[in-house]
Amino acid sequence: MKIPISDNLIKYYLRNVYFINGHSYAGKSTMVKMLSERYDMIHCGENYHDAFPRENLSRWKQPGLCYFDTMTGWEEWLGMTPKEHFDWTYNVAQECIEIEILELLKLSAGGKKIIVDTNIPPDVLREISDYNNVAIMLCDPPDICKTKFFDRDDPDKKFMMDQIKQCKDPDAALKNFNSWALYHSPVEIDWANTGFFTYTRSDFESDTREEVLKILAEHFGL
Repeated sequence: MKIPISDNLIKYYLRNVYFINGHSYAGKSTMVKMLSERYDMIHCGENYHDAFPRENLSRWKQPGLCYFDTMTGWEEWLGMTPKEHFDWTYNVAQECIEIEILELLKLSAGGKKIIVDTNIPPDVLREISDYNNVAIMLCDPPDICKTKFFDRDDPDKKFMMDQIKQCKDPDAALKNFNSWALYHSPVEIDWANTGFFTYTRSDFESDTREEVLKILAEHFGL
């Protein structure tokens, strides 16, 4: 049986947790890191659900998170059609919600403020958090990540490009990879109308980190 836990109870225990969600390339990870350092908060990066031991995942209950343990290789993953990739990422996101909430409940027991680069969707955040504890960061244009994805110098991007280069047809693999960002699903989130506090990034040339940090800190009441 499913074990029901009332949302008001979760909201109470997560009262010291602050969430940032929104578009890719909007600066979420940068702001979470800066806020954690400036205000002595616990930092939960985008993949903080990885804290859960992989050996305790179930291939039947968490098939999306277990996919990398069962695939034949990275070329199989890179060969997913846009719909297949969307379905997989959607399932992973749903599986992560439970793990991330439980991880945050564990971390919040110490009473320290927590800042989270989260993938928990707005409809769930509305149930487990409050307006002043959530910020949505957007890009204008919203699809800028399609052209900027590999501009970031981080290990994940480098690893992915290395896997693409190792495919039998690297050009086709890269083309297919880029096509994932163009796929439009009927369950897309309307980020501009979530009802939460929103900050839109439109300047991708200037360093506006301190300005954005101040805006978010004021919203969160830090």
